[in-house]
Amino acid sequence: MSAVTKEQAAATDTTAPVSALPKMKGRKVCVHYGEKQALFDVDIDILDKQVTALIGPSGCGKSTFLRCLNRMNDVVDICRVSGDVTLDDGDIYDSKVDVVHLRARVGMVFQKPNPFPKTIFENIAYGPRIHGLAKDKTTLEETVEKSLRRAGLWEEVKDRLDQPGTGLSGGQQQRLCIARAIAVEPEVILMDEPCSALDPIATATIEDLIHELRENFTIAIVTHSMQQAARVSQKTAFFHLGKLIEYGDTEQIFTNPKQEKTQGYITGRFG
Repeated sequence: MSAVTKEQAAATDTTAPVSALPKMKGRKVCVHYGEKQALFDVDIDILDKQVTALIGPSGCGKSTFLRCLNRMNDVVDICRVSGDVTLDDGDIYDSKVDVVHLRARVGMVFQKPNPFPKTIFENIAYGPRIHGLAKDKTTLEETVEKSLRRAGLWEEVKDRLDQPGTGLSGGQQQRLCIARAIAVEPEVILMDEPCSALDPIATATIEDLIHELRENFTIAIVTHSMQQAARVSQKTAFFHLGKLIEYGDTEQIFTNPKQEKTQGYITGRFG
């Protein structure tokens, strides 16, 4: 794996306000899949209106942790999550929490684009409909346009909204999925390697989009690309063997890591 140069890390956008408060918190988060423990006592803050990158070797627990933030692990029968995960200081694992409502507040974009087998319009309209956010046809149409514009896709698809979303290119499909996620006005967007299936041009488009979305949304992104983490994030968390080794400002993590394991990963000595 190629190392990130100091010049690349220095170019990281760290313009987010220093006073940013945690939108979500994880405290002593542990995850077990049956007898196997996948995460060990993870403590981390996901800061409001910032991008937090989760990096580390394959199988280190970064995607597992990401899925704790909107209870996606609930769908795995053998998975057990312990510790505390909060959204605006409210416990998201409280038995009173409506998981459907939680996932409207904490949206997710997956590794591979997964548009519904519906038209472009219906892909975006689906969420607002089921969550009762579209009072009438005009409101729904406005929501669809706004979401597609935010995802930088409107000009490319405005004349074919009645065509299948699956007919778009890979990069367009991923932006469609981002538009679908933001159509319900989430507070947090989780991205699990959103560019791994995309070419460099589509990847650059998604990265530009992430910068724009940060003005309105809190974002946590899992990425295998350290260069991408350096480009898009303000905070970086390095995971290894299920443990959070180091968390801090992205520039500091990439130019002056405090932990030897972080240094080894950043410089390409392992991982």
